[in-house]
Formats: sequence, structure tokens, C-alpha cells
Amino acid sequence: MGKIEALATAYEHQITAPWQRTISGAQRVIMLVYEKEMERVFRARIDLFKQATLRSSHQWRQVDCTTWFAEWMNSDDYAEAYFNNPSLLSMKLQGEFKPFVAERLKSELKKSSENTVLALQGVASLYGFLRVSELIHDIEQAILGRFLVFFPGTKEENNYRFLDARDGWNYLANGITLHNRSNAL
Repeated sequence: MGKIEALATAYEHQITAPWQRTISGAQRVIMLVYEKEMERVFRARIDLFKQATLRSSHQWRQVDCTTWFAEWMNSDDYAEAYFNNPSLLSMKLQGEFKPFVAERLKSELKKSSENTVLALQGVASLYGFLRVSELIHDIEQAILGRFLVFFPGTKEENNYRFLDARDGWNYLANGITLHNRSNAL
């Protein structure tokens, strides 16, 4: 069995377990952690996770945030100035981009029910522009069902490292990995 198939099996085991309805938004997050080098192959096999969700009698919604930064920049009147002097962009990223992404996700979460898995792919494209941990914190109150984040990086105990490059953060999410299956399930 390949790595992606093994992750899909671990995911299916977790998603078929009865869902507690009285847990917090932070506990409704599932971080599916995989090696960053697997991103392209992972995208090609994402239907394994959709099928596992549907087999467990849950609904599936998928959101890809890969192009969101480009869309956000393209809509800005001063985009060319930011490209000429990227140091001007840092305050705008924190003040406007993170809320832009959070609102898009909240909008998708509003279309979901308590029986829906909203799957977010493409978070690697957010690297350098915002922290996934802060984004999840901003939207966790809007999560009704489960929020699945396809996360290229690593997990040790409850500490996640995005793209293996940043200092990790400790988070309450359910983590699914190949490296630490006892904590993942």
C-alpha cells in the first residue's frame, strides 16, 4: 500500500467513527499531514478521501485556496507597486489578506452542515503570507461538521510544522499522519 493510500485508510478509520456534536470548533479540525514532496501526487489522489467520506455517510465539500493570493493581489489597485517594492506588502498581508482568506472559508463553512467535511487543499500556497494556525483560529467558531486541512509538513505529538520550515505550533486538531499512527487515530 502506498503512502497516500495508507493516509486515506487512516482518514477513513477516523471519519467513520461517530461524530461528537458537543465539541469545540478547534476539535472539529482534522489535519491530514503528509510529506511536502508528495503534493502533486496527493492532489491527483484526493478523491480517495472524498470517497472515504461519502462511504461514511457524510457530505464532502472541497475548497482549493491555491489561487487565492493571486486573486487577492489582482484585485488591488496598487498591486504593481507592491511587486516593485514587496516590503510595502507586509502590513497589508496581515491586515487584509488573512481576513480575505478567513471570510472565504467562513462563506464555504456556511454552505456546510453538521454532517459535512469541508476539505481545504492548497495551503502550501499560503506559505509566507499567513500562518495556518492563525487562520484556523479565526474560523474555528464557524465549523459545524469537520474541517479537513491537507497539510504538507510534519507533526510530532501535537506540534505541527508547516512545510517543515517554520517553528511549529501546538494545536487541538485531530492529526492523521503515517509517522505516528497511534496518535493519529
